Formats: sequence, structure tokens, C-alpha cells
Amino acid sequence: MGGRRARTGHDWAVLTEACTALLDRLPDLVDRHLRELHAHSPLYTRVLSQDQHWQETERAMRIGIEAISAPKTEPRRDLEYAEWTGRRRAQQGFPLELLVHSYRQAGYLIWDALLEGAEGAEGGGPERLAVLMRAATTVFAAVDAETATASEAYRATEAELRHRTDERLQALLDALLEGEDSPALAARAAAGLDLPEQGRYAVVVLRLERRDGREPFHRRIQGAGMRFIWRMRTDCEVGVVSLGEETTPAALSELLAGRCPGPGGISPVVEGLAALGRARRLADLALRTCAPDATGIVRLDERMPTALVVSQPELAERLVADVFGNLMGLDPADRGVLLETLDAWLACEGSAGRTAGRLYCHRNTVFNRLRRLEQLTSRSLSRPRDLIEMTLALDAFRLSGA
Repeated sequence: MGGRRARTGHDWAVLTEACTALLDRLPDLVDRHLRELHAHSPLYTRVLSQDQHWQETERAMRIGIEAISAPKTEPRRDLEYAEWTGRRRAQQGFPLELLVHSYRQAGYLIWDALLEGAEGAEGGGPERLAVLMRAATTVFAAVDAETATASEAYRATEAELRHRTDERLQALLDALLEGEDSPALAARAAAGLDLPEQGRYAVVVLRLERRDGREPFHRRIQGAGMRFIWRMRTDCEVGVVSLGEETTPAALSELLAGRCPGPGGISPVVEGLAALGRARRLADLALRTCAPDATGIVRLDERMPTALVVSQPELAERLVADVFGNLMGLDPADRGVLLETLDAWLACEGSAGRTAGRLYCHRNTVFNRLRRLEQLTSRSLSRPRDLIEMTLALDAFRLSGA
């Protein structure tokens, strides 16, 4: 509780004598201080052992009393100890408000004890009181400085501990997303992240786009019955979604539509945190079904045929070569028109009229292009097996970025 200000030689001598006398009474002051603290809150005894608390309090009060009359040039040992105490209490999980209360309570106690000592001193009682009153501002400014130093150290340590805890929890989650199937790992992640270990989960994977440095809006999305935890990767962003009991992947897709920077993939529902690795792989696969210029968020269960194609790149390449081999010799613009027409016709569920409206051409033009495509591929769009091959080949060609 030390204060530093210019003092006359007489004032300094009186204050030094008063502080020296107070140190002789220190054990009794510590006992009184701890009784008052324990009466104020039972947490003082629950968090700190009695011996530990007594020793640390005795040291803090001793350093504080010595600092009151210390020369201005000496280091502020009281502030150094306040910083140490603030860090230690944060590490112990001790409430900050109780730390602040203990400092202020000790300050009042020492001030009252100084006044009591001056009143009981032999000779010059009023003069001693006058000296102490002149030092009052310094003493309580020091109490405020120590309290502020301890509080600042507490908050800094608390933030550091929280950051370390967050990193450990995120590391647990990362391990689960990478496929580490460990019940103990899942249990620790569930406890740390406040997630149900055996709940319903889905994973969202977003292709990473350039950002402007601000927190993306989708990171603040929380839907009814859903909780999101986002993790950044070098090439993508991964979201773990706790779905609750009733939420469906379709509801998740609807919530993310227009809110997430696509493209992205959503996994099927998996049961339990231990299955997040599998969900991550399936969400990755859903994302791979998105064309390079896509912007939507797709569910794997909507893209199963395409997912089969992209999961076997060598076979996909052979399929494109077998079905569209004759198209590869065409002029790129000519080939693009034919494949665009096929894509639009499939999207329009085989309606030539709707396809013509989408492509701004006559429906006969659509028929002519499709007949030419059938001739070049030696396949018929009216035969189911041929149609499946052409559809999958189109997906494989489009996803190749050609």
C-alpha cells in the first residue's frame, strides 16, 4: 500500500516510526483481515488454503506497509507483488471482484491501524495524526494503484489462459475432424465445448475465398436448434453443426443459403462427435461436386451420382474420353454450345420448350443440337443407361475445369 510523494524530514520520520510500529502488530492485522474476508465470502476459504492465504496476505501487507514510508527512488515492490498476486489468483480461478475487495479491505485496515497507533502513541498524538492525515491521499492512491495493477495482471492472465484453453479445445476438435476416432477424445471435446457427445451433427466445408479482414457474416449465424463452430484451414473453412433432435440437413442448407460465401458442401447427419472425421470427408466430397464457378451450398445427398464421379478421378477421365471423345476435336465454341444445351436440357427435365426459353433459341434448334450430340457420342438420350452415362460424363467434364 505504499505511496510516494515529497515529504519533509519530520513527516518522513514520523511516518517511518508509525509503519515500523505497525509491522510489530502485523500478525494480528493479518488475522483480523482474513476474518473479515471469510465473513464477506466463503469463496476465500474454498479456493485458497488457510496457510497459503495467510502467508501471501502477510507478505502483501508487509511489503505495502514498508512501501508507505520508502524513499521515492526505491522500486515499487508493492506493485510488483500486486502483479504477481493478480496473475496467481487468475490461475487459481479466484473471482476478480474478491481480489479487488481484499486489496481495498486491507487498505482500510492498515489506515485504521495507523490512526489507532498515532492516537495511542506517547507524546505528540495530535501531531502524529496531522502527519498521517497529510499522507492519507498518498496511501489511498497507492491502494488504488495496487488494486489496478493486480486487476490488470488478473485480466491479462485470464485472457491468456482462455486463449490456451480455446486452443486446446480447438485442437481436440481438429483431431476429431481429421478422423481420430477416440471415445476419450470425443468425451473431452464434448465437455470442453459444451456439446453433446452422442448428438446429431453435420459438417459444412466452404471453399476459402479472399476476405476483407472482417469477421464473415456466416460466423454469427445461429439457427433455431443449431449451433455452429467454425474452423479456418489453408484452403477451406470447416463448420461443425450441432443439429439438435429435429433439425434436418435441408433446414441447415436453407439457413446457409445466401448467408455463406459459396461454394460449399454439407455432409449427411452423423451420430456423435467421434464420427466428425467421416462427416468432414463427406462434406469435402460434396464440395468437390461444385463447379469452379459455383456459388451455392450443396448437400451430398443431393449430389450422389456426381460424388461417385469425383471420388474416382481416373475413372471420370476415362468416362469423359469414352462418351465425349468425338467432341474433343470440335471447335471449343461449337463444343461448348452442344454441352451447354445438354446441361440446360437436363436442368429443364427434358423439356425442349423450357430449354429453348433458357437458351434464347427456337425449340427446333434444341432438338437439332441434341440429335447432333447423340450422333457424336453414339448414344441416345431416350435410353436410360445412355442418358446416365452422358449425365455423369457432363458432370465429370464440367468439374474438370475444361
